[in-house]
Amino acid sequence: MEELLPNLVSRIAALRRDLHAHPELAFKEHRTAEVVATYLEKLGLEVFRGIAGTGVVARLRCGSSGRAIGLRADMDALPLTELNTFPHHSRLPGAMHACGHDGHTAMLLGAAESLVNFGGTGRFDGTVYFIFQPAEEHEGGGRVMVEEGLFERFPMDMVFGMHNWPGMAAGSFGVLEGPVMAAADRFAIEITGRGGHAAMPHQAVDVVVAGSALVQALQTLVSRNTDPLESTVLSVTRFQAGHADNVLPESALLGGTVRSFRPELQDAMEEGMGRICTGIETTYRVRVDLGFERGYPPTVNAELPTLVAREAARRVAGHDQVFTQLKPSMGAEDFSYLSRVVPGCYVWLGNGPGEGGCMLHSPHYDFNDDVIPVGIRYWVRLVERALAVD
Repeated sequence: MEELLPNLVSRIAALRRDLHAHPELAFKEHRTAEVVATYLEKLGLEVFRGIAGTGVVARLRCGSSGRAIGLRADMDALPLTELNTFPHHSRLPGAMHACGHDGHTAMLLGAAESLVNFGGTGRFDGTVYFIFQPAEEHEGGGRVMVEEGLFERFPMDMVFGMHNWPGMAAGSFGVLEGPVMAAADRFAIEITGRGGHAAMPHQAVDVVVAGSALVQALQTLVSRNTDPLESTVLSVTRFQAGHADNVLPESALLGGTVRSFRPELQDAMEEGMGRICTGIETTYRVRVDLGFERGYPPTVNAELPTLVAREAARRVAGHDQVFTQLKPSMGAEDFSYLSRVVPGCYVWLGNGPGEGGCMLHSPHYDFNDDVIPVGIRYWVRLVERALAVD
């Protein structure tokens, strides 16, 4: 399939821009899900709606091998006000496709249409599930789909995901075996002391001093308690205390995130934070309450799916445009909930240089429509490779 269907790319680009103009937040992707489901039904596919609320799955069978794979795209937007002024800018204040999920959804629809039209020619033997997932951005729609029986209803041998990646050459691929995206845990800490007059600190128990010491001490969990060869991040991103210059506050609130690539590191960081909080309590005579919430697990690419994805990408982009030695990202992905149940591979598709602040989650971001044919071809080649005719 060297040439895509006539007018497919232009139609998919127009659809992508329509989705961009009508962003929907996590678990509210009602219009998007309707667009997706209607498109797939018109292709003649079996379509299943309402998984994880607004999720959609479509099934395409070809041959009788019994093998099956899943291709996943995310549909939700970010709670962000767009600053672009092009014609397809967001029509909804406070919501924006600033991560390219509009492009992911559109490319997978284009791949479904291509496979429907070319699948009957004996190019693959098996079942393809097209998974359109809600709520990737921080809300764990992938987890909900799994909990609602995604893999029991639609058994598959491997599952694949793809994300556009600003900063990589347009149309290139990053295909890594092993860890590719980090686990994302978050914490909230409340420090309670005794408020008082700022000019008489000996009569109070100062939560600002205690909190400042806590912030510094937490950094030692990475610098002095973690193997330097392990990638771990602990960032305190919030410190809220007080409201007046002459008042020592009664309490302080801190919060932040922890990123790592192995469950053992998640355990170690949580235990270490608890230990340090206890020490701060004793040293500064305050009460410290730690809340540690496990977020997305690390996304780890399995060996066989990665081999399949790498070969498909090379057939599309060329050997020198498929990068296998990139560093993993400390960002997180809820594709991890799928790939820890079924062997999976999550790849990056280069979106271009990302200049002018047009990186992911920027109010100036826009998906690069020039990579649409590359993404569609990749999905099609992946299916042909994973479900090759014997």
